Amino acid sequence: MFRTVFTAGAAAALAAAALTPSAGATTGGASFAPPEQITIDVVQVNGSGCRPGSAAVAVAPDNTAFTVTYSEYLAEVGPGASPTAFRKNCQLGLSLNVPQGYTFAITQADYRGFASLHEGATATQKASYYFQGMSQTASRSHTLRGPLQDGWQVSDTVPVEALVFHPCGAKRNLNINTELLTQAGASDPAKDTSFLTMDSTDGSINTKYHFSWKSCPQRR
Repeated sequence: MFRTVFTAGAAAALAAAALTPSAGATTGGASFAPPEQITIDVVQVNGSGCRPGSAAVAVAPDNTAFTVTYSEYLAEVGPGASPTAFRKNCQLGLSLNVPQGYTFAITQADYRGFASLHEGATATQKASYYFQGMSQTASRSHTLRGPLQDGWQVSDTVPVEALVFHPCGAKRNLNINTELLTQAGASDPAKDTSFLTMDSTDGSINTKYHFSWKSCPQRR
């Protein structure tokens, strides 16, 4: 199962969905990373929370993780909000250029943002990821409850025995699906504005995906 760690303001509450590991999980993830710098191309951007050009990807210099930064990912309810603004989603297709002889799995995902929720309002963040052509991971769901005016962060980790590695010798995109949902609940949407963000205009807030690396079998 995925293990979930949550941090936010003292008034926040978390509801985390239990997950079942995907079929075909591979064991034995190594801690070392390839010495050559990997690169990531954004090949698909789709969704109300990430128009083309509003999501940027950067790889850590030591190849241990990569980050995704959104610039306009916000779900809100209240005066002036459009009827569809309460739900925003983003689907990213990423092509990872990995040195020959290496493969990877995602061992941890850290999601961050800011929440402004009136008493009675709730907000939910959902996420899943999978390799193209393979079974999708179960969606993780985290719920915040107002009153809350604070930054939030959730971290989902995958035990070694549940890691799903990219197939060696194949070229499959990594698909990342996320969703933000804000609901007025018992608050008054006619006068109270509540919102949940997962965006940053200066790059200080991002989502982070941690790698587990291992060597591919040598072909004879």
